[in-house]
Amino acid sequence: MFEIKITKTDAPKPKPADESALGFGKLFTDHMLLINYDEGEGWHDARIVPYAPISLEPAAMCLHYGQEVFEGMKAYKAADGEVRLFRPEKNMERLNLSNDRLCIPKIDEKFTLEAIKQLIRVDADWIPSAEGASLYIRPFIFAVDPFIGVRPANHLIFCTILSPVGAYYSDGIKPVKIYVEKNYVRSVSGGTGYTKAGANYAISLKAQDEAGKFGYVQVLWLDGVERRYIEEVGAMNVFFVFEDKASGKIEVATPALRGSILSGITRMSCIELLRSLGYTVNERLIAIDELIEADKNGTLKEAFGTGTAAVISPIGEFKYGDSIINVNNGQIGELSQRLYDTLTGIQWGRISDEFGWTVPAFGCCCK
Repeated sequence: MFEIKITKTDAPKPKPADESALGFGKLFTDHMLLINYDEGEGWHDARIVPYAPISLEPAAMCLHYGQEVFEGMKAYKAADGEVRLFRPEKNMERLNLSNDRLCIPKIDEKFTLEAIKQLIRVDADWIPSAEGASLYIRPFIFAVDPFIGVRPANHLIFCTILSPVGAYYSDGIKPVKIYVEKNYVRSVSGGTGYTKAGANYAISLKAQDEAGKFGYVQVLWLDGVERRYIEEVGAMNVFFVFEDKASGKIEVATPALRGSILSGITRMSCIELLRSLGYTVNERLIAIDELIEADKNGTLKEAFGTGTAAVISPIGEFKYGDSIINVNNGQIGELSQRLYDTLTGIQWGRISDEFGWTVPAFGCCCK
């Protein structure tokens, strides 16, 4: 039996009047989940409490050495009123993968997921019903030892907060323009690129800022050694659709997981879905020169990013130095649209979930 103490707020916040104007990551629900870790005691004292500031010592190790990891998930309210989660067990597995790399004690995946579901149940009236809207779920862990010194923490906090979010594309899914980064690198094999650690995103800000000056909304990262092989787009994995001119056969290619990029849950789902539809999907090395050549000879048909926030983000243009790679005349491709419609259809219960990817948010997953 799970022991999760619940203390409800006596001052609930007003719910948003217009769910079409929610945006992303700006509004937070009434409660949060906290679990403490202390050396010798393990993870303990799971509790749901009113959303409020967290008190930290100025010497807290997370503020100085960045021992922190996080995850991103969503809860979806279907037309029949059922609230669903999309492959949440994979997020818990990946959180423990990040924990292992950052020397953070592993969580009990089943218990933690049940605790998150309890939090969703407490704040169920915050789950939006508007088309494309959902409840974003942000679990994170950070070190709190008051100690100026580099070592694994002995005291940590696991926290989960919830945020009602609107449709990522408020006016419809549209291709984005991507800037290929040549000067900076995000990660290398052996580093933390395959984890969801805050530091991975902090070091991407400089390139993101410079790309924005050229009118590009995201950065495409190349490998950190040869600066040649494509890795991922900003906070998303990336896919390319190539057509063999001689045979007409289609290949969907995505960068192989070599320890420097994130193993995305949406990436995994796209690969499984595409293969079930009969497409050839290859996880392999993709050089930026191959992309340039495919653009010249007309074999590059589509490109898209994948991630929890956007699900599918079609790409209409790449800029690499003086080269501009135009993809599908800046329009969303047929395959990108099909993936978006299928995945979101499964998530919101509009189409049958033949893969068993969704689970009810209010049912126990810990048998």
